[in-house]
Amino acid sequence: MQLMEKGDVENQTDVTEFILLGFGDLPELQILLFLVFLVIYIGTMAGNFLIIALVVTDQHLHTPMYFFLGNLSCLETCYTSAFLPRMLASLLTGDRTISVGGCMTQFFFFCFLTTTECSLLAVMSYDRYLAICKPLHYGTCMNGKLCLQLAAGCWISGFLLCTIMICFMSQLIFCGPNVMDHFFCDLIPMLKLSCSDTSQIMLVLYIFTFPDAVSPFLLTLTSYICIVSTILRTPSTTGRQKAFSTCFSHLIVVTLFYGTIMIVYLLPKSSNLRALNKVFSVFYTVLTPLANPLIYSLRNREVKVALRKAVRKCLALTQKSD
Repeated sequence: MQLMEKGDVENQTDVTEFILLGFGDLPELQILLFLVFLVIYIGTMAGNFLIIALVVTDQHLHTPMYFFLGNLSCLETCYTSAFLPRMLASLLTGDRTISVGGCMTQFFFFCFLTTTECSLLAVMSYDRYLAICKPLHYGTCMNGKLCLQLAAGCWISGFLLCTIMICFMSQLIFCGPNVMDHFFCDLIPMLKLSCSDTSQIMLVLYIFTFPDAVSPFLLTLTSYICIVSTILRTPSTTGRQKAFSTCFSHLIVVTLFYGTIMIVYLLPKSSNLRALNKVFSVFYTVLTPLANPLIYSLRNREVKVALRKAVRKCLALTQKSD
């Protein structure tokens, strides 16, 4: 976007709020969409909180894999809460406005949590690589200290990179159209509405794309290629099935997350594909956090055992209180 002349910018009225169109082009479906997204939000929060509670309270789940799954569930509760409550309010009231500051804040959490999830998925794939490809060294390599360092590195790197990005974005001037054809504040739609020169931000974006997304994706892809190669060479059919069962659930989440993101950001930005863009955005912002506890954890035998134990304890406490 070209830089406006100084005089032109001064003659414009600063925009103080944006209008997120969301799914406003479907007025007859607003109540239905509200109910659907409300059920998704409740299910996401309940599923992820349950995983966090089980990982914290059950000693048998105090392993590296479930430590990272607990981190992922914590991330997904924050991720969902950055989008859905505001979307639900918009669907219910019809008010689609959001302040510029609120939009910046929402984008920061989107950027921070998406970046952290990319890194966390890479760390989880590395954990599975060590467990399956280097089982004799797994116990010594993936110790408690390294797990904490890796998890902290994911959160801190995501926070720092996105803080730098938001510092650049806070200098943007918005003085033209304020209508954004999206259901949340994403980077490209915001840059399109800016009257400022956005070339510097685009340069920062391209520089950060490699450590933010490309590197974690390549590490994740390499890890699973090595894992699949090792599994295929496993002589034991039982061992092969067990390893595939664990990794298949991981691969579903990784494919759903990265696949939909790539489709959204690599898809041509034509007006005909704009609605399709929003649909795929729903997948990685709304449906992936719901799918994670179901695909990653609740189908695992260890989690099912821990859940049954927790239910029995709750029933026993209830009976004692009666």
